[in-house]
Formats: sequence, C-alpha cells, structure tokens
Amino acid sequence: MRTHTVIYPGTFDPITNGHVDLTERAARLFGKVVVAIAHSEKKTPMFNLEERVSLCQQSLQHLPNVEVVGFSNLLIDFAQSQGSRCVLRGLRAVADFEYEFQLANMNRAMDPEFESVFLTPSEHLSYISSSLVREIAVLNGDITPFVPEPVARALEEKFRR
Repeated sequence: MRTHTVIYPGTFDPITNGHVDLTERAARLFGKVVVAIAHSEKKTPMFNLEERVSLCQQSLQHLPNVEVVGFSNLLIDFAQSQGSRCVLRGLRAVADFEYEFQLANMNRAMDPEFESVFLTPSEHLSYISSSLVREIAVLNGDITPFVPEPVARALEEKFRR
C-alpha cells in the first residue's frame, strides 16, 4: 500500500528549528504531513499538550500540506486513523539510530505493513534538541537561534513568571 501521508510523531516540547527543517523537507516529499504530538505525561513536558499543539501550528503555518494533531494512543493505531502506515523520524546521531531502529522494528512487529522513513537534519541544525533548549531557557540563555519565534516568546513568558 503506497502512502501519501506521513506521520511525524514526537513530544515537541518545544518544537525546534530542527523539527521545522524536517517538517519542511517532509512536506516536499509527501502529499500530507501530520505532525503528531504525543500526550507523553511520563516525560512530564514543560508545555501541556494544548500549548505544544498551538506552538507547532504557529511554527508550521507556512506549510499548507501540514496538519498538527495531538494524540495519546499507540502510534500505529494513530497513523492508521490518519490513513497512513508511514512514520517519519529524525536521526541526529548514532544514539538516535539505535533507539529508532528498535522502535521501527517493534512497530513493524505489531503491523508488518508499517514503515519508518528516516531523515537527517540539516548540518547546521544537527546539534539542537528540545531538552537542550529547555536547559538553556531555564538558565535564562538566548534560545532564539534554536527555536521558531512563537516558541522563544512562550519560553520567555514561562520563565518571566
């Protein structure tokens, strides 16, 4: 079964310029990209699901074939509900590959027709991660080179309190 919709799942806490780059590139490769924001309470996100969805929508509004949706069920079930059997994942380093390889094989074990597509970030964005952005923001560092403008504003507001 060919897919024209790819699911780009993650916590996006917060969305970074690296996430935006991968989404832009996926939007050129697929007819539709669904940025799927995991509820992910076990990770105790800094922003709640509604805030993360809103920040992603604001950061990706320039891409007409991208939709942002929150989800809290099994990824393969969510993908199927969106008419897709294909997931996009970003690989920054070897450590990412090991985890993503395991995840891809587990998903395929649950659904043999489920596929994972991997993209590497643009070189100048490869070191950015949401966790590093959060650490810099907590310590009042300048995060503007690493995140879209709506995220920079939201982080500034969160730590101004």
